[in-house]
Amino acid sequence: QVQLVESGGGLVQAGGSLRLSCAASGSMYSINRMGWHRQAPGKQRELVADITSSGSTDYADSVKGRFTISTDNAKNTVYLQMNSLKPEDTAVYYCNAIDDYNYWYWGQGTQVTVSS
Repeated sequence: QVQLVESGGGLVQAGGSLRLSCAASGSMYSINRMGWHRQAPGKQRELVADITSSGSTDYADSVKGRFTISTDNAKNTVYLQMNSLKPEDTAVYYCNAIDDYNYWYWGQGTQVTVSS
């Protein structure tokens, strides 16, 4: 079992920055990928960014050049640095982890609201 706890969401003006954190605990040895998804009201959950255990990253086209995903393996924490935020980035952001059996773990989500 893996537990994920997000923090760092909040209200920010357009053009501002936020950093989300996701602290992971439990059976981390089986985790091969971690990432962030988001879900806006009335929309499907979508991938924002993810990172593999070898450090390879992937980003949604809509956030490339503005968001950066990183990890601190010593702290079992994954971060999402979000710069140049836009109102369309407003959503609940969920941390996720995938294990070697392709089982997906999810955090409880953190709200990000970008005002225009």
